Amino acid sequence: MKQIAVKPTDARSWKRLALRWALILGLLLAGLMFITNMPNHSYTGPFRPLTADETIIRNQLQSHVSTLAGTIGERNIWHYTELKAAENYIADTFVKMGYSVEKQAFDSEGREVKNLSVELPGSSAPEEIIIVGAHYDSVSGSPGANDNGSGVAALLEIARLVRQEKPARTVRLVAFVNEEPPFFYTEKMGSHVYAIRSQERGERIVAMLSLETIGYYADEPGSQQYPFPFSFFYPKEGNFIGFVSNLGSRALMRKAIASFRQHTEFPSEGLAAPGWIPGISWSDQWSFWKAGYAAIMITDTALFRYPYYHRSQDTPDKIDYPRTARVVNGLAKVTMDLASVRP
Repeated sequence: MKQIAVKPTDARSWKRLALRWALILGLLLAGLMFITNMPNHSYTGPFRPLTADETIIRNQLQSHVSTLAGTIGERNIWHYTELKAAENYIADTFVKMGYSVEKQAFDSEGREVKNLSVELPGSSAPEEIIIVGAHYDSVSGSPGANDNGSGVAALLEIARLVRQEKPARTVRLVAFVNEEPPFFYTEKMGSHVYAIRSQERGERIVAMLSLETIGYYADEPGSQQYPFPFSFFYPKEGNFIGFVSNLGSRALMRKAIASFRQHTEFPSEGLAAPGWIPGISWSDQWSFWKAGYAAIMITDTALFRYPYYHRSQDTPDKIDYPRTARVVNGLAKVTMDLASVRP
């Protein structure tokens, strides 16, 4: 039997092997740089005191989360009365700001559920739409303060902050129903219904921002976890806001995080990675990817940081309202940056 060579036997073979490994390592490094390298720099300094505007944002966020996760509590198709109460609270809050609410109804488990949307019409490019969205249902067994009362509270505050703006592109703010299991990744997911109907109408959605679980921050080393191998490249402290996208939405994600870093003194990290990696597609941005739109998730990373994720202890007292206020103030500016049309 002929013996198969298992290692190089001469200098030329060793050189070829070394070049091969250098190429492999170079490609891996280039790939990692492609998905992790972000424009500008994450903020690392001390926090200044909240401004007067940020103090108002903090108080409003606390009020919204307390209502959604405290007064109302668990809200989903199995707690239908509470789901409708959340729907009405969100709609009424939009109306009090002066918006006209569009209600997109569909059937789920034999009951009517609704996505809620409001918009600021664009001035010079109204056909180009920026969507900022958050799901308002909670998972079974949880009052959903962080997941996703924090996201809805942020959505409502962004709506308030941009109310008097005159964007070039249309800005649409949407509260989605049915994000949580068993509807996640199905055609009954509220954002999926919304995205597909937008696709069928031929709407030109140029950016979608999903606000997903954004209210928990921790400074302790080891408080942040990641899917392998990202722990080698990102902070061990869970004190930043994350911008996450698939590879197809990388350009949008880089624009968004660059804008956030320009306007906001708050730590931020970005990642554009394949959607099959755990966590990358775990929110409403997935629905817009399926419809062919660029979309990103903005998150505190949920279960990779938050110890009360999908638990009964996900209550309003767990939210860091001052830090979340800083984030939301920055995201309102990101929204308006994306809604501007540059030459």
